[in-house]
Amino acid sequence: MSASKISVAKKAINYIEKKLFKDMVIGIGTGSTVNFFIKELSSLKNHFKGAVSSSNASSELLKEIGVEVFNLNDVNEVSFYIDGADEVSPENFLIKGGGGAHTREKIVAAASKEFVCIVDESKLVKKLGAFPLPIEVIPESRSMVSRKIIAMGGLPEYRKGFLTDQGNQIIDVKNLSINEPEALEILINNIPGVVDNGLFAFNKPSIVLVGE
Repeated sequence: MSASKISVAKKAINYIEKKLFKDMVIGIGTGSTVNFFIKELSSLKNHFKGAVSSSNASSELLKEIGVEVFNLNDVNEVSFYIDGADEVSPENFLIKGGGGAHTREKIVAAASKEFVCIVDESKLVKKLGAFPLPIEVIPESRSMVSRKIIAMGGLPEYRKGFLTDQGNQIIDVKNLSINEPEALEILINNIPGVVDNGLFAFNKPSIVLVGE
């Protein structure tokens, strides 16, 4: 598995390498595949200005290799956003958030000119939904949101002992029918107390690179 992740990390480096320039800021996601990409990125750290990161964990890794990390509010443009996924459909719709960082990941993806998704073959699916859909919620709303999800046919499970970087909680939902990802993403996000869910229908990647 790690060989596949290293392979796709190198593919992503090859994809962006010739497009880098001195004042460029790139977006960096979260997760084990992205961690391999960050290691590969160290050889190019002098070819771009710095990065915006979707998690505290990725920020620390970027700082370790000498890449300056910027707050998204202080950046005018993010050229590329490189991130993994938990599931990828044939239409490039994603489920993300296994690591609990999907809200910030979606924000950086939305701010970027191009989203490059990097995965190993095991993440490619015919239809989304085998991987539980993570929903970030304001702590006080967790039970109410769970009841709404049950009414939609989902089976919510509280991710105990886990807080997001924003200090919120996660509900992981099984058994949801994801026939229309855009409609479901809106429906869930309209439940009061939901910060964001792990469906990337509107902020899907323009390209998906797959590890050998």
